[in-house]
Amino acid sequence: MAARQDNNNPPLHLLSSLELITTITLLFFLIYPSDVSSISFNYEGFKKNDPTLRLQGDVEYDENGCLNLTKLEKDSIGRVTYSENLHLWDEITGKVTDFSTHFSFIINTQGKGFHLGDGITFFLAAPDFPLSDKDGAGIGLVSRRQWKDPNYRKQHPFVAVEFDTFPNNDLDPPNYDHVGIDINSLSTKYTTEWFNVKDGRRYDAEINYDTNTFNLSVSFTGYKNGSRIEQNFSHIVNLAYVLPEWVEFGFSSATGILHDEIHTLCSWSFSPSLDVEDQINQSKRGLIEALSIGGGVLVCGIGLIWFIIWNIKRRRGRGRSNGGFGFELISMEDEFQRITGPNKFPYKQLVKATDNFRLENKLGEGGFGGVYKGFIEELNGYVAIKKISQGSKQGVKEYASEVKIISQLRHKNLVRLIGWCHEHNELMLVYEFMQNGSLDSHLFKGQSLLTWGQRYNIARGLALALYYLHEECEQCVVHRDIKASNVMLDPNFNAKLGDFGLARQVDHAKGSKTTDLAGTFGYMAPEYISKGKASRETDVYSFGVVALEIACGRKAIKFSANEEQVLLVDWIWELHRRKSVLEAADERLCGDFNEQEMLRLMMVGLWCVHPDSILRPPIRQVVQVLNFEAPLPNLPSQKPAIANGSIRISEFTSSSSSSSTSASRINHTLPDGFFTGSSQSSISPVDPILHTY
Repeated sequence: MAARQDNNNPPLHLLSSLELITTITLLFFLIYPSDVSSISFNYEGFKKNDPTLRLQGDVEYDENGCLNLTKLEKDSIGRVTYSENLHLWDEITGKVTDFSTHFSFIINTQGKGFHLGDGITFFLAAPDFPLSDKDGAGIGLVSRRQWKDPNYRKQHPFVAVEFDTFPNNDLDPPNYDHVGIDINSLSTKYTTEWFNVKDGRRYDAEINYDTNTFNLSVSFTGYKNGSRIEQNFSHIVNLAYVLPEWVEFGFSSATGILHDEIHTLCSWSFSPSLDVEDQINQSKRGLIEALSIGGGVLVCGIGLIWFIIWNIKRRRGRGRSNGGFGFELISMEDEFQRITGPNKFPYKQLVKATDNFRLENKLGEGGFGGVYKGFIEELNGYVAIKKISQGSKQGVKEYASEVKIISQLRHKNLVRLIGWCHEHNELMLVYEFMQNGSLDSHLFKGQSLLTWGQRYNIARGLALALYYLHEECEQCVVHRDIKASNVMLDPNFNAKLGDFGLARQVDHAKGSKTTDLAGTFGYMAPEYISKGKASRETDVYSFGVVALEIACGRKAIKFSANEEQVLLVDWIWELHRRKSVLEAADERLCGDFNEQEMLRLMMVGLWCVHPDSILRPPIRQVVQVLNFEAPLPNLPSQKPAIANGSIRISEFTSSSSSSSTSASRINHTLPDGFFTGSSQSSISPVDPILHTY
């Protein structure tokens, strides 16, 4: 006979499970270390053989109780770190510590010269951070040889505030002494000019990190026109996404092969404003007390947890059925947490920047959502914020793709992604704001009449961007949506290719990938429409269309008075057949252009839109022709036939549905005039963050 179950008591297997869970949980919290000391100190001077400091390289004590980090000679290197590692963030609670550090230092050349170097840094790095090779450019952090090794950078991440006294041309584009923030890189992307003298005067600096805003701020002194001045600089960075849970921290310094100056550390204090260890211990005590209340409460708690899990699953299913983002954000957080470069912005910061996304701040609208202009006080500048529509399922994929791909790219002709945010079931991308907007707004919408010099420079800049993506990146990037509205213009009308939502990474050896058809008709190569296979050659085709648009001032697809489509490519091929291709030059230029440059741009454009992808040039050759480093291509007298039959654009777009002169984009359409950013900011050197290189 089966045993009768008492309906007033839980099943025995549930009780045994609860007892096991209780035991394991209690043991975990009991054995977890609780007596952890907080790191806080204040060195007003330094005593010899202090066990709390670790000295490496050429560091020496001087008679004034200071530490000389370098000697007055070339190729000197020194490093001082605290003996204990800092618990920067906690894996269990997710808490990141605020901290504040103050230090004073002296730079002295003892009258040996003027342009010396190389400087001093305060840094946080993975424990056992290797001592740098003797290379002044790395200021004692990492040498050029080490930095060029991608495995080395992955194994030894660091964040540093540098006081650079010698700009290196290959690493530091600003031609002035500067304070900068380095994130796993020798190349200074975030800088402000530092006014200093090297005659033995003392400098004071204070660095603060605020985990509420992820703001790493630096206050420091300088000397201008003989007077002591106060300077400030800051950058948004989530240190938990860049650095490991435990870090070593301290100072590094170096001189180069032609530079020598003494860098002396005089004082140093450090204190965490928010003690992570106290939070952990408080959490443990609270949980132990809660667990000791009794099995009854524990059963209720576990029942509540199961109810919450069930409710989450139900909401996730409902969110997906409604086209919302649901809990894909959770997995996305895991993917992004180790990305360096773009930073995570708090949702409330972007709401404030756009005045709660007011309509007056809206720059445009597309299939993915809207783009808004915003002012972020911490950056002291405007940004463009792309807000993904909750109904856009494709937008979720493009959001993830753009953050992951563009964060790895660095080029002067590429849009710079400043940051991202996925909170409150919202997806947002933050770019630098560019007042000159997109190329199409000038070519087709009358924002301004671009001069021929500006146009030719834009075409060459776009070619260089594509050359970088196809041939210079570690992994080839196929953009898949090159068009005039995705070419942004900085204040000097330099081209910046943007929108990497459809981009795909492929092996250099393969250079192609079969994907779902996505892009904009009029810019899409015939083989891409028919086979859905994106490649470097399909990108080159799109570039060719944009090149012809720049030269002619006409859109890729134009509708005649009787609603018939006129393809720009076919029109130029016909003029080429009649040997009168220059007749296609934009009439608004009134003949004010260089005929040799116009001819080169048009012939390159036709070469790139060759129907046979095998006969299109690699982008390297395009750059050479536009730079007058190679002769014009020898093209057939008329447009070649497309192999395996022709494809009509009208099969994919409706000529009677609208009188619009632009074709529709599949899955993804950028708003016209979308203002994004650049890899080289127009902001003056004293403006924080946006002055990047």
